[in-house]
Amino acid sequence: MATKSTLDRLTSLGEEVIGKASQNPSLARVVGAATQLKDRVDDLSKRVRGLEAMEKRIGALEQRIKKLEGAQKRATTPVKKPPEPTS
Repeated sequence: MATKSTLDRLTSLGEEVIGKASQNPSLARVVGAATQLKDRVDDLSKRVRGLEAMEKRIGALEQRIKKLEGAQKRATTPVKKPPEPTS
């Protein structure tokens, strides 16, 4: 007779446990909840990545606005004339 190796026995035991677990309604709910949680976390991480890109764009736009406002202030500031000497 051929004896089963340790790996074969573990594989057989694992298949048996998975078979019994799939028939348990409580475990099926836990697996479903875990799967749903994973999907929600994936969705949330995609949204966060989108927000990070938007923050970078907003930062760049704010810098451009500051430059434009600075150039506008310089252009609208009246040039002061030196006082004319009175004799």
